[in-house]
Amino acid sequence: MIDALDRDLLQILARRMALVAEVAAYKRAHGIRIRDAQREQDVLRDRHERALELGLPAGEIESIFRVLLRSSRDHQAALRAEIPLTEAPRTVAVIGGHGKIGRLFLRLFGDLGHQLLVVDTDTTLCAAEAAAAADVVVVSVPIEHTVAVIQEVGPHLRSDALLMDVTSIKAEPMAAMLAHSTASVVGTHPMFGPSVHTLQGQRVVLCRGRGDAWFDWVHHTFTARGLVTTEATPEQHDRAMAIVQVLTHFQTQVLGLTLARLGVPPSETMPFTSPAYLLELYVAARHFAQDPALYGPIEMRNPRTGEVTAAFGAATQELASVIANADQAAFASLFHEVRQFFGDFTAEALVQSSFLIDRIVERS
Repeated sequence: MIDALDRDLLQILARRMALVAEVAAYKRAHGIRIRDAQREQDVLRDRHERALELGLPAGEIESIFRVLLRSSRDHQAALRAEIPLTEAPRTVAVIGGHGKIGRLFLRLFGDLGHQLLVVDTDTTLCAAEAAAAADVVVVSVPIEHTVAVIQEVGPHLRSDALLMDVTSIKAEPMAAMLAHSTASVVGTHPMFGPSVHTLQGQRVVLCRGRGDAWFDWVHHTFTARGLVTTEATPEQHDRAMAIVQVLTHFQTQVLGLTLARLGVPPSETMPFTSPAYLLELYVAARHFAQDPALYGPIEMRNPRTGEVTAAFGAATQELASVIANADQAAFASLFHEVRQFFGDFTAEALVQSSFLIDRIVERS
């Protein structure tokens, strides 16, 4: 009986998604944005109240409808709901198109109806030929090769074309794109990896280089696919990434290295795990499941890495000294210093982290 009801639910979801496609077509024809935040809040409030009336766990039902709404937005974006019917497709060349991020950008531009050219080490089409033929050239290669590829393809772009990169540092690639091409230039940095299940709500940083019209096109293209954009100068970007990426990756690497050196495997601690420890362990293990060739250059090439690692080392020594001396007063002083630094963000962090912990416990 339950299996039959579950299959009925799937049929209802399929019918719902078919209606979403009709909504997408209407929005595209009438120039209506995909997301209506007020409408979504009204829906969630209504479903929450109806769940209470039916004796259902309202919080869980609300979570289900949040997933449904996000899936609906993603489906509408893939159906080009925010791309005007009159907008002509562009020819987009992705240099490094067989890499993980390159494939993600091919998917993004392909979903929106653009014509694609793929260049990689195993393609017959070379970078210079693609650059000469394309309206938009995306350089998606490892950081250590980015400037060399820009120097190679830049002179072949038309002056009315667009040159983009997707690297995790911005000052050096932006300078290279501006120097080695007469085309418009936009620097981008997707703040998510290729394994994400949806582009909805994912963030990408945009750096304005040359050509406001192309910058506006990139912004609209990304937001039409559900991405959230942040504009920054290359210097602002690299300073932020010293914290968002360098510090975060560094502390994760220190945690993993410490666990490895202590010789206490996860299998030994899992029977004793707390939700917070499990979350930290998943993040650390996920990090080390990936390629060191990705993370090393991010940390080694950011111009502010030395400042960050020095601060980390100093904080570690200070806290270790306080604990070694069993100085509770000093410990409390450091604790309150950091709490004051976070301010009101601590309240939001409690709510959001509790949600994440609940989801992890559900799946463990």
